[in-house]
Amino acid sequence: MEEAEEEKKDEADYKRLHSFPLIRHSDMPEEMRIETMELCVTACEKHATNNESAAKMIKETMDKKFGSSWHVVIGEGFGFEITHEVKNLLYMFFGGSLAVCVWKCS
Repeated sequence: MEEAEEEKKDEADYKRLHSFPLIRHSDMPEEMRIETMELCVTACEKHATNNESAAKMIKETMDKKFGSSWHVVIGEGFGFEITHEVKNLLYMFFGGSLAVCVWKCS
């Protein structure tokens, strides 16, 4: 019985530890970065089992709010090399190992 309670406590601690966004790199202005980060968290929580839907939600919202040509990649275990407009990149982790990269290029 004690082991089950301790296991639940450890799981809750793990979820709390990994439920905040960790920004790895961003050159966005602070206000844009905060809005984008909150959008990414919302999309990833709303579409927790479907990264494609989360990416689509982020892209469509960014296109409406900040103009077209936004690109979004969400997933685990990938590498990338991109060209982007200056002050239009956000690369973050959410939920432990889920990476989100949002950038704009014309």
